[in-house]
Amino acid sequence: METTQSIISISGGLFAGLVLGFIIVSYSFKNKHKNLIKKAALEGENIKKDKIIQAKEKFLELKEKHETIISTRERKMQEKEIKYKQKENALSKRFEEVKKSERISANLQTNLDRQTEIIESKKQELESLTIKQIEILEKASGYNAEDARNQLVETLKDEAKTKAMSHIKDIQDEAKLNANKEAKKILIQSIQRIAAEQTIENAVSVFNIESDDMKGRIIGREGRNIRALEAATGVEIIVDDTPEAIILSCFDPVRREIARLALHQLVSDGRIHPARIEEVVAKTNKSIDDEIIEVGKRTCIDLGIHGLHPELIKMVGRMKFRSSYGQNLLQHSREVANLCSTLAAELGLNPKVAKRAGLLHDIGKVPEDEPELPHAILGMKMAEKFGEKPDVCNAIGAHHDEIEMNNLISPIVQICDSVSGARPGARRERVESYIQRIKDLENTALSYDGVLKAYAIQAGRELRVFVESEKVADKRADELAFEISEKIQNEMTYPGQVKITVIREKRAISYAK
Repeated sequence: METTQSIISISGGLFAGLVLGFIIVSYSFKNKHKNLIKKAALEGENIKKDKIIQAKEKFLELKEKHETIISTRERKMQEKEIKYKQKENALSKRFEEVKKSERISANLQTNLDRQTEIIESKKQELESLTIKQIEILEKASGYNAEDARNQLVETLKDEAKTKAMSHIKDIQDEAKLNANKEAKKILIQSIQRIAAEQTIENAVSVFNIESDDMKGRIIGREGRNIRALEAATGVEIIVDDTPEAIILSCFDPVRREIARLALHQLVSDGRIHPARIEEVVAKTNKSIDDEIIEVGKRTCIDLGIHGLHPELIKMVGRMKFRSSYGQNLLQHSREVANLCSTLAAELGLNPKVAKRAGLLHDIGKVPEDEPELPHAILGMKMAEKFGEKPDVCNAIGAHHDEIEMNNLISPIVQICDSVSGARPGARRERVESYIQRIKDLENTALSYDGVLKAYAIQAGRELRVFVESEKVADKRADELAFEISEKIQNEMTYPGQVKITVIREKRAISYAK
């Protein structure tokens, strides 16, 4: 019984606890809910206020932009209105000017018609007066109009000829301004005139023999020996009626020298047959190669040039067997190198670099192959290939103005190259042709009436013509100089240009007795 009562009391306590807990929880939940609602209401109010403020700011911004756009449009409309008014005013003025000009034109046309009538009447009066004047002049002079006209034409011819001569001299002075173009034209004409003669002189060697009987041995049975010699050397051997001489023809001077030395050894030895020819040519070729290298080294040592590539040394040695206008190329290059060194030292530049560029400036003339390039450009490319400095390469390539100069060594090399080639006696020519050209120059001048003496000086580059003062006047002297120059240019073959100087001297002589 007591146990049952205790259980009931416990159960009642638990129930009462549960009821009390439920009531407490319900009360706390209601309070929390109310707080959340209040907090949410406050946040909503804040957000509402922020949105209202943002909306007002956006409205003000849009309003300001709209007002700016409206003001801009109004300003543009005002500017256009001003322009339209200006154009309207200009058109009005133009219209008034056109009306005014039309009125002036009408007045001018009327005046012009009147002036035309007056001119026609005056013209008729002038023609009648001219006819009367011609009749009076014919009676006074004793000439009719036709004879007087012919005499006037002859007088005008002489004056026109004199004026033409002065005009030609003016044209020649103007042509000097275009010297580069004219120089190229003269150079091409000179090359055209003397190309064959110069080629024969520089591409042919003459081998002398003791007797003409040796020609048969050199030719061999059915031409076997001469064919073997030509095949081994690459040189054309010409055996003709020239007494005690055989001609060796080849553009390569080294091969021509090999053929000459091999032929000399064969003739001295007396054993001439194809096998012996091949053996001698091979030995001669080897000795020439050794000589080329030795000459190149000795030249570099003599000039104090060090560090040159072996191929460039070999090219320097090949210059010994090459000539340019009769001037030995190695001698010319050594001369240019020394001149460059001296000139560079005087100008405060590096004399060693200048000497190196001067020695190598013509290496493009001695290649073993035959490239289609100017020798200056070819020499520059070869120098670049074998490690020469840019200053030296530019000096080689620019010494004939194929490329632009970019340092002070380049013009020095160009100047010294010209000095070496222009030195009197540096470049030879055949004596017979030289003497004949001098005689032809003098005879050309002497063929004109009034010429007393003629002298060709400066190796045929100038012709001095002395005329008789009694027969040749000053005006005629100018004409004579021009006529002689034209005749020389059209009929003679000459290198470069020839200066013609006509000298007229008046001497008054009297004796006191």
